[in-house]
Amino acid sequence: MTSKMNITRKAVSRTLGLTATTLAALSVAVTPVLAQGANAPLNIPANPTMFGKNDPNVRRATAIINGEIVTGTDVEQRLALIVSANGGKIEAEELERLRMQVLRNLIDETLQIQEAKAADVPADDAQVESTYERVATQNFGQSPEAMEKYLQRIGSSAASLKRQIRGEIAWQNLLRRNVQPFVNISEGEVQEAMQRLEASKGTEEYRIGEIFLAATDENKAQIFANAEKIVEQLKQGGSFVAYARQYSEASTASVGGDLGWIRLAQLPNELATAAGSMAPGQLAGPVEIRGGFSILYLIDKRQVLTADPRDALLSLKQISIEFPKGTTNEQATKRAAEFAATVKAIKGCGDAEGQANKIGATVVANDQIKARDLPAQLQETLLNLPVGQTTPPFGSIDEGVRVLMLCGRDDPKVASGPNFDEMMAQMEDDRVNKRAQTYLRDLRRDAVIEYN
Repeated sequence: MTSKMNITRKAVSRTLGLTATTLAALSVAVTPVLAQGANAPLNIPANPTMFGKNDPNVRRATAIINGEIVTGTDVEQRLALIVSANGGKIEAEELERLRMQVLRNLIDETLQIQEAKAADVPADDAQVESTYERVATQNFGQSPEAMEKYLQRIGSSAASLKRQIRGEIAWQNLLRRNVQPFVNISEGEVQEAMQRLEASKGTEEYRIGEIFLAATDENKAQIFANAEKIVEQLKQGGSFVAYARQYSEASTASVGGDLGWIRLAQLPNELATAAGSMAPGQLAGPVEIRGGFSILYLIDKRQVLTADPRDALLSLKQISIEFPKGTTNEQATKRAAEFAATVKAIKGCGDAEGQANKIGATVVANDQIKARDLPAQLQETLLNLPVGQTTPPFGSIDEGVRVLMLCGRDDPKVASGPNFDEMMAQMEDDRVNKRAQTYLRDLRRDAVIEYN
């Protein structure tokens, strides 16, 4: 059985190669083909009677988008990338939901590639290949050839990844041509934003990741259950960025749900309350808000226009000992006590190597470590430690015992915040992203899609 959605694109829009969004940006008055407009109220009865049966659980992952086929193989190969990113820890039920989300993403990707081609700004093959090589070397530390073998091993392919890259490049080309030239930020808007930022100096701001799932009164229970399952997967080690890209229905899905640095006042009250009690690295949710549910992940937090102590550059010496294989707990405890006593007697960083040699300990120095790059427990300890002092011993029988000695600390300069040009760029990016979502919505609405 084939179901079709077919809405003819506006004649003027097709002629100019622009969507309704871009035309709106140009303030061009266009009479829509549909007399009631794109946002006319729908005549839906309170108690509808269904004619015929439609089982939402029976789905086939094949679609034809404006004549171009997305096959089940395309879906499975893209799905394999996500499964691999999550360490293969995805339950069967979750996998099926993810599969359908991948299909929706492939449909969007196809529409973006098609629109770029129609607008004569397709992704260049050389761009795709160079980006693929960069992803292989920078993200995976492999050559393109080794990357291809890895993709095959996990059930994906180089072609699948290159298609995703092609879609992203094509979309950026479209935005540069059809959206960015028509986004204008006035100097007055930028000055007002900078004044608001200065007025909020010293207040806390948060870098938050969000996964938003839209819900209605009718499907609220089911969406909440789905959100709870996503939280469970994330707590088991799932990638928040991967889940946000696949599941979130917010405009930030394409960037892994990252809202950037924001203040709590910018969030709905329900989310502000949840975020205010979170520590970096924590999850919260699902939190019910207007229109659905949100899952939050606190990436980091800081004070506006205030130096963050965690940006201090530390000079450290690590002093450590290892336990021979077969060491018992009793032997390890005795050796660790001897190690702790020796470390306590060290008189500053210059004395570290001499004292360490007495007990066969190893000393490694590093003077380019940012405090924020260390585990949270060590950050607090080291930032409150006087120069020349050590942390308490930590470790295990398998890893050995070690301490960190603070040999120097360069405190960060007071943050000055973004300058005028940087603030304008941020505001432009935000406006472009919002219009990009409308652009994609228009493409979906005007598409001819067949599900087989």
